[in-house]
Amino acid sequence: MPEHAVVLVTASSQEEAQKIGRTMVEERLFACANIVSPIQSIFHWEGKINDEKEVLIIAKTKTGLSGEVIKRVKELHSYTVPEVLFLPVLCGSQDYLDWIDTETKPVTEQNTDH
Repeated sequence: MPEHAVVLVTASSQEEAQKIGRTMVEERLFACANIVSPIQSIFHWEGKINDEKEVLIIAKTKTGLSGEVIKRVKELHSYTVPEVLFLPVLCGSQDYLDWIDTETKPVTEQNTDH
């Protein structure tokens, strides 16, 4: 499995995205969080189709932190079922991947539970 991932998280507002992004970087679960706003999301929820403005967090981390990342996003998020998707990084600038390793906490067995 690849060691690094891009994580996608949608949020209800710019403020919520900033809170999640900043907290996750401060706690060294994300090396970086980019916030893209607005995005338009069309999705099924509670039996109807919704068309909403949301904010997208694009974060960089280690795949081994997935369990802790998912748990912490759920704690910080206002949604009942927040989007937290890990997309594996197959390759990239080694200097950047090393930076991700330096800026995120070490991976332990307790981090990897999903």
